[in-house]
Amino acid sequence: MTAAAGLATRPTERRRLDEAVDQLREGARSWATAPLEARIALARSVHRGLWRVAAAGVEAACRAKALDPSSAAAGEEWISGPFVNLRFARQVAESLESLAARGTTPTGRLSRSSDGRLVERLFPDGAVDGLVFMGIAGEVHYRDGVGEPELRAARGRFHREPDHRGRVCLVLGAGNVNSIPVADVLTKMFNEGAVCVLKCNPVNGYVGPLVEEAFREAVDRGWLRVVYGGGEEGGYLAHHPGVDEVHITGSDRTHDAIVWGPPGPERAARLARDEPLLRKPISSELGNVTPVLVAPGPWSEAQLATQAENVAGMVVHNASFNCIAGKMLILPRGWRHRERFLDLVLGKMGLAPARRAWYPGAFDRYRDLVAGRAVRTAGGGDGALPWTLLPGLDASDREERAFRVEPFCSLLSETAVGSDDPAEFLDAAVRFANERLWGTLSAAVIVHPATARGERAALDRAVRDLRYGSVCLNLWPGFGYAAGTLPWGAFPGSTLRDVQSGRGFVHDTRMVGAVAEKAVMRAPVRPLAKLPYFPSHRTALELGRRLAALQARGWTELPGVVAAGIRG
Repeated sequence: MTAAAGLATRPTERRRLDEAVDQLREGARSWATAPLEARIALARSVHRGLWRVAAAGVEAACRAKALDPSSAAAGEEWISGPFVNLRFARQVAESLESLAARGTTPTGRLSRSSDGRLVERLFPDGAVDGLVFMGIAGEVHYRDGVGEPELRAARGRFHREPDHRGRVCLVLGAGNVNSIPVADVLTKMFNEGAVCVLKCNPVNGYVGPLVEEAFREAVDRGWLRVVYGGGEEGGYLAHHPGVDEVHITGSDRTHDAIVWGPPGPERAARLARDEPLLRKPISSELGNVTPVLVAPGPWSEAQLATQAENVAGMVVHNASFNCIAGKMLILPRGWRHRERFLDLVLGKMGLAPARRAWYPGAFDRYRDLVAGRAVRTAGGGDGALPWTLLPGLDASDREERAFRVEPFCSLLSETAVGSDDPAEFLDAAVRFANERLWGTLSAAVIVHPATARGERAALDRAVRDLRYGSVCLNLWPGFGYAAGTLPWGAFPGSTLRDVQSGRGFVHDTRMVGAVAEKAVMRAPVRPLAKLPYFPSHRTALELGRRLAALQARGWTELPGVVAAGIRG
């Protein structure tokens, strides 16, 4: 497997790209018209395949990122790789089985938001989830005007009312998180009925042979092809006449180069005429300057320390090469806990060993954003960037690049708005995040339970008004990504001209994304068990392995998960 992975990262020759598309065109109709039983069988086959390659995938990721496979950081790879993919594949199979038995995917309890929107609770996903993720809940807020009839009509629509009889989708795989390419393929194949050509990112091309092994039946049937290369191969496939649509997880710059062409006078002219170079449907997930709003309240020292570690975990996970890494702390202006909280955050970040800055361009982005600034750091050296806090940014500065540029490196910035009045702060912080920060993917809000009770209207208003596809209270939005039952993607409304964090929802195993507006998750201020992304977690590796096994084998693995979680 290792040798094959090394060879497979070479760019695929153009004639091989053509052959892959031709083979998929032949298989597209058979997949789009396959009976539901065949789709269920394939989903179960993929689920088994993902477990077969799980350990090899973690080993390859650790090698590529210079991680000790016996370290706590390797636990991240088990959770953000095999656990997530096994979870998604299991949920897809369950949704298809529910469609076969009941004519719809699994449903949750319905309610209404403060502004009358339809809300559906879809997390936790069953009794086992409820025991593993005690106290955490997630719901989908549907778009204005969507009622129960519209939701029923949208749920799993392709499987009840197919809108095509065969399409080929190019999936441009993400290089930072190894579960994303698999999750994107699962969405396009099982939610939308398209066959896929997956082009692996050069950064993690080693996942390609693992995907082919896990999806062996789909490959054999002409429903999936895996190819390799960079921007040249991706651009060629995006404009290939045999490719019907495109999905990209990555950079807005790559998206715009595909849609509008390379920067220069010709692109400017196309933009002026509103005539994109790519005239195919394109969906995308493209990153974010992720805000973390910290509301004032009667915080104790222990609560502050827990939430400081919560923020630190949002930053250090995966060496901060996550589109949902915490990037902009928004604190109340004049908050008496500000200095203490910043000290705690930096100290908690320092609990995580500095990681090699393995994603291309990290050092340049870091230098560009911190040059000439007063920063506070922890760790670093030997090819690793230090965990860095850039405090005291002026929220009124219209030229501040940190508000507009996703760092994609080990940098957390801080600014202050509003006042120490909770309602005033929440209103000001939401306005700042919506109007000044780049991206619409995810946001976190940290709020004391007494504030949540006493300022319920203000908090409801904040959740409603944040223009982000995922809003998480006292929780890292990474949980929203990993839930599966909750749609994942940018807040609806971005255009091709100003794509921000992208367009469309993916990883939506209950198949409701067509009418969703956002996902909302809530967690207690003091979780019942330490969350696995907290830097001080002592059993992260064991917990990661056991969580993946739980998704592969079922409830018999639950005691081991609970034991590892409690010891964390």
